[in-house]
Amino acid sequence: MLWLTQLANFLLFASQLVYIRTFTQPLLWAAIVNAGENAVKSYWRELLYTIADNSAFLLLLTAPLFVTGFLLHRKKAYYRSRQKKTIRRAHKRGLVLGLTSAGTGVLAMGIILFAGFLGEFPYYQDYQGFYDPGYIAETFGVLAFVQRDCMGDFLPESGTQADSVMALNPVPVMGKSTGTDAEVHIADRVGAGIQTVAEAGTRLAGSMDTSPQTLDIDFDTLKASAGQAADEELMNMISFMEERTPVNKNIYTGMFRGYNLIYLTAEGFSPYAVSQELTPTLYRLSHSGFVAENYYVPLWQTSTSDGEYVNLLGQIPSRQFSMRKSAGNEQPYSLPAYFAAEGVKSFAYHNNTLDYYDRHLSHPNLGYDFKASKLGNLQEDEWGSRLFDMENANRWPASDLDMIRATLPEYIGEDRFHVYYMTVSGHMYYNFTGNSMSAKNRDAVEGLPYSEEGRAYIACNIELDKALEYLIGELDKAGKLDNTVIALSADHYPYGMELSHYEELAGTELKDSLEIYRNTLILWNSNIKEPITIEKPCGAMDLLPTLYNLFGFPYDSRLYAGTDMLSDSEGLVIFADRSFISEDISYNKKTGETLSRTGEAVDEDLVRSMKQQVKRLYEYSMGILDHNFFHYVKKAAKS
Repeated sequence: MLWLTQLANFLLFASQLVYIRTFTQPLLWAAIVNAGENAVKSYWRELLYTIADNSAFLLLLTAPLFVTGFLLHRKKAYYRSRQKKTIRRAHKRGLVLGLTSAGTGVLAMGIILFAGFLGEFPYYQDYQGFYDPGYIAETFGVLAFVQRDCMGDFLPESGTQADSVMALNPVPVMGKSTGTDAEVHIADRVGAGIQTVAEAGTRLAGSMDTSPQTLDIDFDTLKASAGQAADEELMNMISFMEERTPVNKNIYTGMFRGYNLIYLTAEGFSPYAVSQELTPTLYRLSHSGFVAENYYVPLWQTSTSDGEYVNLLGQIPSRQFSMRKSAGNEQPYSLPAYFAAEGVKSFAYHNNTLDYYDRHLSHPNLGYDFKASKLGNLQEDEWGSRLFDMENANRWPASDLDMIRATLPEYIGEDRFHVYYMTVSGHMYYNFTGNSMSAKNRDAVEGLPYSEEGRAYIACNIELDKALEYLIGELDKAGKLDNTVIALSADHYPYGMELSHYEELAGTELKDSLEIYRNTLILWNSNIKEPITIEKPCGAMDLLPTLYNLFGFPYDSRLYAGTDMLSDSEGLVIFADRSFISEDISYNKKTGETLSRTGEAVDEDLVRSMKQQVKRLYEYSMGILDHNFFHYVKKAAKS
């Protein structure tokens, strides 16, 4: 039994080591249940690479197994020379001692947690708030992390249970966007030498509509619905929403009314994939249109899937697999729902398997006609129509250029369209043997003064650049370029790279720094002749509300964790462990460091206030998913 216990310990620690070294996050039970098979099938190369690269550590973890085996062998030899009665007595003592030790440990943990809960001590907040399992594992240890993972929703916390599953493909509840600015030409918004968003707000104040971005919601009806659900937390969310200060409209509201939108989540994208010589299209798009100087893309628990969730829903993810969970909720305020209200079709594509992260459920639930290049584990007779025919579909990673070529004919003939792409060419690992896109573009990066991993990373992103170049060229040929907006944001930085190699590309030290999440936003239209600079800190969760504002969609800014980055609201970026960057200060929870961004002394009252604001936004955003909040809002919204 003791040897089996040691074997279980080895498997526990070895699996956590391999998973953390591969995905930078601990392995959660939810990940095993929800995506274990898919992860092994899709990432077996990466996992084998990690095992080989960490073989010395794994071998070291086997030491307790051999020591235990040796001691048991010695003990067995000793007992052979003793009487049976003595052996039975020893076994009983060992059993009592083992049960007593285990019981004492469980009782002690319960007392400590209960005391922390009653006293609202910081250590309980860190342990209970399951928003950053990496922090828990690093701070409290793997065993404590596993205990917390297994205890799941037994601990008192906010937002633990989702409401009943609603029907897919919700009917949009909003009307077509209207407004006095519908006929204003784009040049009227970006002319007069205005080069920054802040300058536009200052110079044009008084000549634009600055009314709040809200829907007409009957809060009495909303509270009544919560009362019928007998959910105190839901009632608290409604109160929080009602007291929030909405974001105001601005000079850019409705700027792209009636336009097409092509929206991309770029796998593993970062600023260091962009260069004027090697990726000229990425360089041009990121240095024109709207240019966000302080743009961040946090890394969340489910990496790519949570990155998509932030981009598509403008919310903070709720623990793991938020995109998958969203498939069971009503989504009346998604981008496809707004476009559908204007009679526009929405298409979505991914150059990998259809069922990975259950995108075949979540993306249609948002309103997309979603297709992929491979089926995964789905049956062809049921899901075969959800495939698009793409060259080299079985390459790993597959080509973003091949995806654009294969899918563009499906929508380019539409009068208007909205298209979403989840790319894969920039996927780890970055080398010239196992990464087909790096190998394909290897010649272009041969002379760069970087490690192989750094050069391979740039090489695979050359494929994304080619895809965008082809897309823009075809839009131009079809006469659709001037009337199309291209938006691109990363799902996360390339965490699969060795940190020293990523720092090599960045040219600066990034360990334990929030700057590791600094990224590049593309928000571009060919009519914008001079770049418009966004100076305040902003991030991926701000992009969706910004698009709503630009396209003139009537939305309620109080429903989102993110805010329109073109508005006069304060910039705020929230990270997975509740670190944050505001216009005045930055707080790094991992290091405990708070820095002023204005040159003035840090105001401790402001720090406490911001921490509380971030905490409430975090809980509110999680509750929106966990409680299917839009279902209640839709019923209370006046048409």
